[in-house]
Amino acid sequence: MRHVKVAELMTGEVVSVVPATPFKDVAKLLVQHDITGVPVLDEEDRVLGVVSQTDLLAQTAPPAGAEEDPAGLRQLPGRPGPRAVAPGRAAVPSRGTAGEVMSAPAVTVHADEPAADAARLMARRGVERLPVVDVEDRIVGIVTRRDLLRLFLRPDEEIRHRVEHDVLAGVLGAPADSVEVHVVDGIVTLSGRLDRTSQLPVLQNLVERLDGVVAVASRVTARTDDAPTASPEASRHAMPW
Repeated sequence: MRHVKVAELMTGEVVSVVPATPFKDVAKLLVQHDITGVPVLDEEDRVLGVVSQTDLLAQTAPPAGAEEDPAGLRQLPGRPGPRAVAPGRAAVPSRGTAGEVMSAPAVTVHADEPAADAARLMARRGVERLPVVDVEDRIVGIVTRRDLLRLFLRPDEEIRHRVEHDVLAGVLGAPADSVEVHVVDGIVTLSGRLDRTSQLPVLQNLVERLDGVVAVASRVTARTDDAPTASPEASRHAMPW
């Protein structure tokens, strides 16, 4: 069966920076392009890390334990001058460069990987975007959570066709009228009969993995029970509980 690849959903034109890009320039890029993060590339277009909005905001927050003084003007006891600063608070925060604030190493994905695998990786690592790389780990695009949502926007009729053509006929070799397939808003309902019980979990698993399928409700039965049975010898020695 054919699965949607990352290359089909990714954005090919990538906004990127280099390690020496100043903090302020990175922030400007995020605003100008309405994006939440950019990859940081070396001179050979290999991904070194990613700078996200979270990374930038972390550089502007006061250190833990700093006293609240938004203006930074509090005069400390025993110290002259109106510009004294509260303990733990820097007078001018150091913002640094992309290379200093980036999250590294970057979580990446290859263009030929299934998009569903990329979605699972994104959820597991808690990231909003994945740089897409080629076999030499050079960047070729970027895929975001918004891009991957397109997996679940497939028309119901297309999903039904793939269940009937790719799964039932293509993999299981089932006659066209053996199983009825209904799809509403990505929820697949199956009813009918297959030849063997061993085909039932295969059917369920394959349909669940189809791009765009939200859930599967199967009422399919089997004509023949081909599940392996315990031998008489094994039964004789089985524990009573």
